[in-house]
Amino acid sequence: MWNIVYKKSVTKDLRRISNDLKYIIRRAIEEKLITDPLRFGLPLRRNLKGLMKLRVGDYRIIYSIEKETVTVHVIKIGHRKEVYDE
Repeated sequence: MWNIVYKKSVTKDLRRISNDLKYIIRRAIEEKLITDPLRFGLPLRRNLKGLMKLRVGDYRIIYSIEKETVTVHVIKIGHRKEVYDE
C-alpha cells in the first residue's frame, strides 16, 4: 500500500469539479494509486519529465512517486485541456 499526500492546491482544483466527478476521481486514487501507481500511471515528457499521470475520463491526476518512502504526491487534478499548462 502506498501513502497518498496531496499538495495544498489540490483542494482548490477539486472545488471546480462536480461532485459526481470528485467521487470517480477519489475512487481512482483509492483503487489505482494506492495499490500500484507505477502500473496504472503513465510517465510525462518534456518539461513535466519525472511526473506521472493517471487518466480518469477527461480529467488527469498529475503525481510524483517517492519509492524510498512509498509515497505518492498528488500535485494537480484538472481537465485534460488545462492541467498541463500550469
